Amino acid sequence: MEDLEPIMISALNHYLFCPRRCALVHMEQVWSENIYTMRGNEVHENVHDDSSHEVSGIRCERALPVWSRRLNLTGKTDLVEFHNGIPYPIEYKAGRHKEFENDFIQLCAQALCLEEMFGVRVEKGAIFWHGSRERKEIVFTEIMRQRVENVVLLVAEMLAKRITPSPVNDKRCEGCSLKESCLPAVVADKKRNSKAARELFEI
Repeated sequence: MEDLEPIMISALNHYLFCPRRCALVHMEQVWSENIYTMRGNEVHENVHDDSSHEVSGIRCERALPVWSRRLNLTGKTDLVEFHNGIPYPIEYKAGRHKEFENDFIQLCAQALCLEEMFGVRVEKGAIFWHGSRERKEIVFTEIMRQRVENVVLLVAEMLAKRITPSPVNDKRCEGCSLKESCLPAVVADKKRNSKAARELFEI
């Protein structure tokens, strides 16, 4: 795993949503658009212009590249505010207020990168939901930080071993843009049929 290319922070989000989706995107380079990904792209296009400005004495950096050599992570933030020199990452999400662990872990991973880059403790950040215009502050607890490190190891192992996990075939698949490539129901049926055949001929 030492020779593995840096892991994209977005891969942690994908893995926590669905490990198979993470493998398809980050290992097999599979991608498809749907209404949800297009909305997300539209939101991020508005914040990913590389720019630096100051608002009420707070320096704001958009599309700031971040990395961690310790965790072998790399990525790009939507927005980082600097409060008295302390980075405060803000992740933009399309749609209305919905709290998902994968979004919180993605934000915390950005914070860990910023800590390593700037040599300061990053205690908090925020998620902004574009659809409902809500902003929620997230405190990066020790449990959340450890969760980031654990997920990094899981993703690194999957990528290093070139393992594409089985589909989850549940409600997560309904709005997934990779449904046609993943074919969760078909793969699940094949597994059920194989199991039924084995049980049929068991003595």
